[in-house]
Amino acid sequence: MKPLRVAIVDDHPMFRMGLAVAIGEMDGIELVGEAESADQVETLVTSTAPDLVLLDVRLGAASGLEVNRWLAEHHPSVKVIMLTMSEDHDTALTALRDGACGYLVKGAGPERVEHALRVAAAGDVVLDHDLAQAVSELARMRNRPSNRPFPELTSREFSILELVAEGLDNQAIAKRLVLSPKTVRNHVSNVMTKIQAIDRPHAIVLSRRLGLGEPGAQ
Repeated sequence: MKPLRVAIVDDHPMFRMGLAVAIGEMDGIELVGEAESADQVETLVTSTAPDLVLLDVRLGAASGLEVNRWLAEHHPSVKVIMLTMSEDHDTALTALRDGACGYLVKGAGPERVEHALRVAAAGDVVLDHDLAQAVSELARMRNRPSNRPFPELTSREFSILELVAEGLDNQAIAKRLVLSPKTVRNHVSNVMTKIQAIDRPHAIVLSRRLGLGEPGAQ
């Protein structure tokens, strides 16, 4: 059998190094390339032809979720496992909906990483037990009919859009929701993509047309 070809996309050099060493000791699994930014992914994939990409959710100023969507559209045969520092259930659900086949929390041991790679290669979904339960619950809730605007947004994204519609900037939103500015920036980027807003003012206009950001909004 041919070895499973794996590539890593992560902007933390030390993490990439540790993950590369671990993969190098796995039988039947070959590390074929690495990238540290979203703009290197196209070259990485076309030059190394990986079967699976381990993809960081946060790539500096870029979003791994956007890279995941790009891979799903342009390289649908390449499987993706998202890597994250925390169990953000909304983000996990978005990643899975957009084509990822797994979601792995950083800090997992080599055995867990190897198991995830083999499970994903076999065509199954990779989730930690607690995260799997939370994602199942979120999926069940999202399948219920919703009367609120922009039902394609997760609950977290909708909350952030409401604050954007009120005119708050990312720093103010981060303070209000007790999130990091980087996390808010990534959520705002996802929101803009989903509601097809060309920029922040456009997002505000679209939101206010549907009653957000105004007294008595949903």
